[in-house]
Amino acid sequence: MSDQPTPDAMTQSAEASSSDNLATRQIRIFDTTLRDGEQSPGASMNLAEKLEVASALVDLGVDIIEAGFPIASPGDFESVRQIATTVRGATICGLARCAEKDIDRAWEALKTAPQARIHVFLATSAIHREFKLRMTPDEIVERAVAGVRRAASHCDDVEFSPEDACRTEHDFLCRVVEAAIDAGATTINVPDTVGYTTPGEIYDRFKMLRDRVPNMDKAVLSTHCHDDLGMAVANSLAAVDAGAGQIECTINGIGERAGNAALEELVMAMKTRQDFYHCQTNINSKRLVPVSRLVSKTTGINVQRNKAIVGRNAFAHESGIHQDGMLKERTTYEIMSPEEVGFTKTDLVLGKHSGRAALADRAKQLGMTLTGEQLQEVFEAFKELADKKKEIYDGDIVALVQQKISETVAPEWTLVDYEVTSGKNQTPNVRVTLRRDDQEFTEQVAQGDGPIDAAFWAVEKITGIQVVCKDFRVRSATLGRDAIGEVNLEVEHEGKTYRGTGVSTDSVESTILAMLNAINRIVAGVASDPGELPQP
Repeated sequence: MSDQPTPDAMTQSAEASSSDNLATRQIRIFDTTLRDGEQSPGASMNLAEKLEVASALVDLGVDIIEAGFPIASPGDFESVRQIATTVRGATICGLARCAEKDIDRAWEALKTAPQARIHVFLATSAIHREFKLRMTPDEIVERAVAGVRRAASHCDDVEFSPEDACRTEHDFLCRVVEAAIDAGATTINVPDTVGYTTPGEIYDRFKMLRDRVPNMDKAVLSTHCHDDLGMAVANSLAAVDAGAGQIECTINGIGERAGNAALEELVMAMKTRQDFYHCQTNINSKRLVPVSRLVSKTTGINVQRNKAIVGRNAFAHESGIHQDGMLKERTTYEIMSPEEVGFTKTDLVLGKHSGRAALADRAKQLGMTLTGEQLQEVFEAFKELADKKKEIYDGDIVALVQQKISETVAPEWTLVDYEVTSGKNQTPNVRVTLRRDDQEFTEQVAQGDGPIDAAFWAVEKITGIQVVCKDFRVRSATLGRDAIGEVNLEVEHEGKTYRGTGVSTDSVESTILAMLNAINRIVAGVASDPGELPQP
């Protein structure tokens, strides 16, 4: 089957929702970056990071934030509770299985939110019924109804997900959905849990639910697609075309396995092709790039250069024919403007004579608002960088700001100084001085495969913390020989994984800073391993 709805399907869509599409339909954006997105291996976030991302999602304009799975762990419970208590401007949602303990725990975390939603789920497909749950269809319906009723006893906003809905028999899916709505579900989410369906199939499934479930008009239909076959965005849009009023998605498309439908791609598809979808969202598209960068920095998952909407190459043109067309008329090769999603056309060059006001203004234009303390810290780092580089570009500023904003863990260890000598056929020699409280500690190491390895040894000896490096990545924030080098690494300590980030024009220094960032997380007990969680 084609990965695009057929002309007949498009015609059916127009007929199926003609009353909706004569006017612009409002589509709710349900962001699950903090729940499903965090289940990406190594993408776990600490409480401060989750609060920062949640606040950014509110600024972005998402309607519902799925903050976590409260019964999964004490940490997950606390993060959902804190977000529910402090974050305003969006509905805060918690996930729960159709079990009383799950649902009660979710409500305990959510009850302080002005707008709270409990999201309950239960697998419905034959393969899940037989091999995972070992339950009959009647038992599934009974448990789903009990779960929805329990959730509805706590709050009016209840979402029900028949897990693996896109592999569930049509008759049984209709039966479960009708029973869940009768029990009090106000949103019915239809997950493509394993990324198996196609746009044509999901269109037919949503249309079938609208046509066959008698009380479907009493609930909002939602879509939640995974990207195992690379069709999560296309499937989500096909579901909208068939009448879905809510899309579940994540920033940068992060999530289990191959990830979820990418929020930025969905939003811009509907905005750019409003003539086709006749839909709108509450998303402030100019915040897409800044939020994408924040999530990338926080999770340690880099955005590929050619990623749609937010990738570095999304608005780059190298072909001479393309460049010629762009110079004559931008729309010849760009269907969106870079400013529309939060990019800037050109870099503004700053230097060592620039002041705080200029730095703060440029950061704001790049979509990052700094508090007084953050501005001072970034400004000090900016001045140090300005002494090393003649010109500072947008990419440098973004790297500095994100580095400081990501330092949510109070630093136990800080870098004072380092010296390194190395050469071909020569054992590297590194001298590192670190500060803890008011004391300075120095270690000189002449071992390792190179200056980077030697720096690792020196930091380990000073701090007394041994780690195993599992991932080490270096990238340049801007172009040129004096560009900032950004190091992202993952280390393992006592069976847990920790992330670290460092930026500097010197790769050795950025490596030491990244390692110290990880060491400070170890000292604070902030691990990066989310474990294995069930999900719709």
